[in-house]
Amino acid sequence: MITSPLLLTFAALGVCALAACAQTNPAPPVPDGMKLVWSDEFDHDGAPDPKNWTFETGYARNEEDQWYQSDNAVVKDGLLVIEAKKEQKPNPTFKEGATDWRTMRRNIEYTSSSLSTNNLHSWTYGRFEMRARIPIQTGVWPAFWTVGQTGEWPRGGEIDIMEFYRGKVLANIAWGTNQRWNAKWNSKSKAVADWNDPEWSQKFHVWTMDWDADKITLSVDGEVLNTQPLTETVNSDGTNINPFTRPQFIILNLALGGQNGGDLSKTDFPTRFEVDYVRVYQKP
Repeated sequence: MITSPLLLTFAALGVCALAACAQTNPAPPVPDGMKLVWSDEFDHDGAPDPKNWTFETGYARNEEDQWYQSDNAVVKDGLLVIEAKKEQKPNPTFKEGATDWRTMRRNIEYTSSSLSTNNLHSWTYGRFEMRARIPIQTGVWPAFWTVGQTGEWPRGGEIDIMEFYRGKVLANIAWGTNQRWNAKWNSKSKAVADWNDPEWSQKFHVWTMDWDADKITLSVDGEVLNTQPLTETVNSDGTNINPFTRPQFIILNLALGGQNGGDLSKTDFPTRFEVDYVRVYQKP
């Protein structure tokens, strides 16, 4: 993210809106020996559970066009809904004559939300799973990803379990190089058109990361998109640290425009990123 799922039973899927359950792809089976250690099923209407999520505020990264705020995320009818809106308001960080992209904008033109488990929950190894329906309009950039709980980016590691922009679903892994803020990337993508399903964007899909001491595997609806051996992910900065042997926390966000999202001039607003659940499984 930083540049730089045939109807199943409610018991199998968790609580979700009936319409949402009607169009879905099945989650792959949980690997033998793994147990559910954390989840948010989004089954209580209102604000996202503060025991699970914190919010980013303001302009965050990648010269993106949205201002992040908590107002754009709500739990309703068994779904977490992150809604991006076109709305104008004064930029409280504006500075006359500033050249930084965050402070040179006099007005906020778009708003959205970014939620994370930072400093609340983090994990080393396991299966990380999200069932969601994502927007695929031009200009939108939804993501389900993890970042190292410790260590400056990218030396703390980043795993993009799902991100979408410019017609493609991406699955990426990044770690540190010998240059500060410069990442080594293993990036794979698949165009939504390649699934040959005109209703793909109307369906809920299951994204998973299977992560152990040997490798990281990123999949959607059981189809592997990317695999990364951990023998190759040691930061090349002389510290000999492998960030993927250390805890990562989860981020869910809906970004707009910026360096990768694309042109927003023909994007219809509001647009929604809808999440049925997020789950983490580990071996005891």
